[in-house]
Amino acid sequence: MKKAFTLIELLVVIAIISVLMGILMPVLGRVKKQAQQSVCASNLRQIGIGAALYAQDNEYAVPRGAGGGNQNIWFQVFMPYMAQAKGLSDYREVKVFRCPSYPDKTQTVCYVINGWDFTSQRDLTGFEIINYDGKFKLTGYKRLSETIYLADNEDGVWREIVTSITSAGLNKCDVWHPTHMPTSTSISASTNQSRRVAQARHRNGCNVLFTDWHVEWMAAEDMTIDMWRFYRQ
Repeated sequence: MKKAFTLIELLVVIAIISVLMGILMPVLGRVKKQAQQSVCASNLRQIGIGAALYAQDNEYAVPRGAGGGNQNIWFQVFMPYMAQAKGLSDYREVKVFRCPSYPDKTQTVCYVINGWDFTSQRDLTGFEIINYDGKFKLTGYKRLSETIYLADNEDGVWREIVTSITSAGLNKCDVWHPTHMPTSTSISASTNQSRRVAQARHRNGCNVLFTDWHVEWMAAEDMTIDMWRFYRQ
């Protein structure tokens, strides 16, 4: 006589599988997010290598924000110095410019850049760098290991999707105001003063590339205005 599972045995097996799936799915989800965070950090490290090589060839100067329509956009000028970009002419083909955790996969600029300047050491508002001459030399800065260069770009209905170098929202990938910080609650699509640094792209914070080209994960509440200040005592 052939042996077979009874209905009760099948239901028990299904119940056990359901319980195991309920336990494993959250774990797998966390593992996936951790992997994406690691890929994003690796992307920024590769960009940092390109930035360092570019600086060596340009009297230790680096590009800053795109305010005022400046053509020295960081992701364009770094391409010749990045191994992954060899033989490519379009920045959109360079995978390291995209964070795998960014929700909208049409976004081609997943990182925001430091385009912030200040009138004094005590200025806590600052202003946008516009039409600079491209001569922001790293040799003139202090605390490079504490100064942010790039950070994860925020996503939301108020954030423009950049699909090309001519996209109108490209200049909104510059950070130059307190309302752009990750702890900002300003999320208006009709103003320049809304959150631009990702508040919780990876866990409760974002990945950051500093001007000594090391990368760190940073909690949103730990990021300060001084970290965006190039000129410090």
